[in-house]
Amino acid sequence: MTTRRTFLHAAGAACLAAGTGKPFRLGVVAHVRDPQADIARIHELGLPTCFLYTDDYRPELARDVRAALDRYGIEATAVESLGPGQTVWNFTQGPQTIGLVPRRFRRERLDALKRASDWGKLLDIPYLQTHCGFIPEDPNDPLYEETVQAVRELATHCKGNHQTFTFETGQETPIVLVRIIQDLGLDNVGVGLDTGNLILYGKANPADAVEVFGKYVRTVHAKDGLYPTDPRKLGAEVPIGEGRVDFRRVVAGLRKCGFTGALSIEREISGPRQIEDIRRAKAYLEKIIAEVAS
Repeated sequence: MTTRRTFLHAAGAACLAAGTGKPFRLGVVAHVRDPQADIARIHELGLPTCFLYTDDYRPELARDVRAALDRYGIEATAVESLGPGQTVWNFTQGPQTIGLVPRRFRRERLDALKRASDWGKLLDIPYLQTHCGFIPEDPNDPLYEETVQAVRELATHCKGNHQTFTFETGQETPIVLVRIIQDLGLDNVGVGLDTGNLILYGKANPADAVEVFGKYVRTVHAKDGLYPTDPRKLGAEVPIGEGRVDFRRVVAGLRKCGFTGALSIEREISGPRQIEDIRRAKAYLEKIIAEVAS
């Protein structure tokens, strides 16, 4: 029988065996509403990649996004969508409203996420990501197996589009995500590591979570935050470098695991302050990446 200690040791060894990879590229999580303006802003920030968020799956929007990406030389690394229905980001209503776990919204969200996958295919984007919700800790809970089946249906659709499906971290502990990935038994499923969410939900230290996730990390949101103190509300998201995420340990851990994808900066506010915080995050992360690589 594998103990927790031997599991973590094996996971760490697997990370080391994977090699170091090339330096990480930086990017930003961007909502796509006005493609030319939105992509131009990413170019002005000096970021080579973007992680697109949309709930608008029109082919015409994909065409306009493609033109803007080509014009400014930006690579779209992933698509994220949530689908329809009410979503409440807290500990009291969240379990009944977030992701694919709640039965009430599951079917229409699955159908919408399949359309998001098809939209991403038009742009040759290799990853589709979403929040699956508060996946039960108890694998004997009927909602756990229902969630496995729902994700299997979605991931199978993604596979037909030559995409990998990624669970965005947040509402569940790292080991629950590892369990569901193994229970799915598919080769196109992985983890979308959101460094801030793990703290905002009080689920894990992200640097330690990287050791648990190991090879399953496929995408990364670089975000910072504080642990929750109110049992009904998430912790506060804050600018990168002002929260509890140890980005030096996170980047070093990802490097050991062989991760070579983009680090997509996420700042969940709007306006001039958001742009300034992203600029500062870019400089902060560039310094850390250079130090880890040396």
